[in-house]
Amino acid sequence: MGLQSDSALQTILLFPIHLLVWLYSTLSFLPWYYITGAGERKARSNRVKARSTSGRAEGPYRSVDQFDSLAREDLPGKDTLDKLFDHAVQRFGEAHCLGTRDILNKENEIQPSGKVFKKLILGDYRWLSYNEVDSVVSQFGSGLAALGQQPKSSIAIFCETRAEWMITAQACFRRNFPLVTFYATLGEEAIAFGLNETGVTHLVTSVELLETKLKNVLSQIPKLKHVIYVDQSKVSPEGFPAGLSTHSMQAIRELGALPENMGREIVKPQPSDLAVVMYTSGSTGRPKGVMIIHSNLIAGMTGQCERIPGLGPNDTYIAYLPLAHVLEMTAEISCVTYGCRIGYSSPQTLSDQSTKIKKGSKGDSSVLRPTLMAAVPEIMDRINKNVMSKVQEMSFIQKTLFTLGYKYKLEQIKRGHDAPLCNALLFRKVKKLLGGRVRMMLSGGAPLSSATQRFMNICFCCPVGQGYGLTETCGAGTITEVVDISTGRVGAPVICCEIRLRDWAEGGYTSKDKPNPRGEILIGGPNVTMGYYRNESNDQDFFADEKGQRWFCTGDIGEVYPDGCLQIVDRKKDLVKLQAGEYVSLGKVESALKTCSIIDNICAYANSEQNYVISFVVPDQKRMTALAKQRGIVGPWEEICTHPDMEREVLREIKEVAANIKLQRFEIPVKVHLSPEPWTPETGLVTDAFKLKRKELKNHYLHHIERMYGGK
Repeated sequence: MGLQSDSALQTILLFPIHLLVWLYSTLSFLPWYYITGAGERKARSNRVKARSTSGRAEGPYRSVDQFDSLAREDLPGKDTLDKLFDHAVQRFGEAHCLGTRDILNKENEIQPSGKVFKKLILGDYRWLSYNEVDSVVSQFGSGLAALGQQPKSSIAIFCETRAEWMITAQACFRRNFPLVTFYATLGEEAIAFGLNETGVTHLVTSVELLETKLKNVLSQIPKLKHVIYVDQSKVSPEGFPAGLSTHSMQAIRELGALPENMGREIVKPQPSDLAVVMYTSGSTGRPKGVMIIHSNLIAGMTGQCERIPGLGPNDTYIAYLPLAHVLEMTAEISCVTYGCRIGYSSPQTLSDQSTKIKKGSKGDSSVLRPTLMAAVPEIMDRINKNVMSKVQEMSFIQKTLFTLGYKYKLEQIKRGHDAPLCNALLFRKVKKLLGGRVRMMLSGGAPLSSATQRFMNICFCCPVGQGYGLTETCGAGTITEVVDISTGRVGAPVICCEIRLRDWAEGGYTSKDKPNPRGEILIGGPNVTMGYYRNESNDQDFFADEKGQRWFCTGDIGEVYPDGCLQIVDRKKDLVKLQAGEYVSLGKVESALKTCSIIDNICAYANSEQNYVISFVVPDQKRMTALAKQRGIVGPWEEICTHPDMEREVLREIKEVAANIKLQRFEIPVKVHLSPEPWTPETGLVTDAFKLKRKELKNHYLHHIERMYGGK
């Protein structure tokens, strides 16, 4: 009886709100529809965006906006990266270019568990203008040349995302020093391998990485002669191999500023010259160095920028993803080219709630108030879960209003409309988490779930696009258009490339599939790179067609819709055949189960000699602890995770979610291991783009795999 009366009371309380919403929608719809041009936007969302140049289902598919020939450059005559930067300096001279926050104070905060967290109090952004960056680039490049760095000889950078990274890159582009890049979280063995493979003599890094990672392997890199650190602090020469010199970036700039060095002749690059050797952390095996020439990057960025309307001097970009990742590097070079300002950040200082920001002080987004932001799905999933956990803490009325507003706006967005009143009354506070001015977000690195895409779209009141590309294609492949209201897809090919589908019979994907053709995605165009540095797999992964156009075989499985947009549906390497002959796509299982509220991250695993799937799960600590409390389970976090009752609870939730989204019985994990430690790039279990490293995860949890499969 009590429950029925509560429900009746809720209905009575909500009736006037529903009535007001209906009245508001009815009265405001027509004026809003015509003033904002919603009809035209919806027509653009539904239009055909790409079509097959051959008329066949397998393609190649090309953007209708560049159907006759693929675009190679956006700014005529600017066919190398140094020309793009020179052009930007001429146009935007005194405008803000690169910004960094000063660290005002560092404090140690002791957690209840006894762990010590470092907390930062940061100041305002300090800005370098385009002219000032140009001057620093000129001095640093000149100093590197004076230190013996030769044109067309590689130089390495192993550094966190910061202004000095971009300054180093621009100095190298200007003087035709091919730049070898490594993720800051790459393991010592992989770094030594890449430095030896490319034979670099000069390396740019930070003091922290020099002390914590590089120092241990420098004796294994005999050709390395000079290490340049970008920080102001000094480095003790003790412990370094004989014959290796260390220098500060400031000292190299001062060397470069000397008249005899500033006057040295600059050897400018050609479009066909090597610009970057980008080592991918990869999800398996040794890192591979992707060889990228200037014209590849120019083509790739031309394709990317065409999908970002209005990119220009009014924009502010927040830079926090790894600059050694092609998505971040091309995004930042594009921003500099078009006069945007770039404010540097990190995942630990991004918002007021970030792990390194002292409570009560401001995160980078609040201070910078960016208009453009790139993210990987892992970060968007975390934002989603953080906001929703705050909603759960609201009062009954607040929670009801939020849910009502969310559902109302969701229905409006699905129709291609908006809900300005909800934006102003309900989502303004959520928007402020990222500064309140973000006008577009772009997700890349891995597929973004439809639920998270819609959530970000609704709560942050801006389009959330998805892109698909690889290091091997300069990050360019497909990007959704701003007006596209669909979710779960990665858009049509960008104007610099085209895509083809290749049948993969073993996995059951062909161009004859109904309702849409499917197959392995091949990307072709001037953005396709020159292959891997000294690697034998080039012939398997890259090829040129009869017209001389280069193609890359991605290993990803795609489905092309009638409007020419692509959806990623599988990955060849993620497919496992069970003992009974059923094929399981591990990526599909993970993507589906990530929507489970108790799961922070998940890795599905299957052995071909077994007949069921198992999984490793990083649980959501807040929800898991609350659930344990309800079950009378108390104790440290590690003990909660190893409690058999909690494993059963997580499996129960997994089965519920799997049933709702109609996973096949054999796809649902039968056993689970709960990991108290999150998977971060620092643990070596995920890449910098937060893709799972399956081989490392398998080795890490080997004894749990044996346990879950009934081994001793």
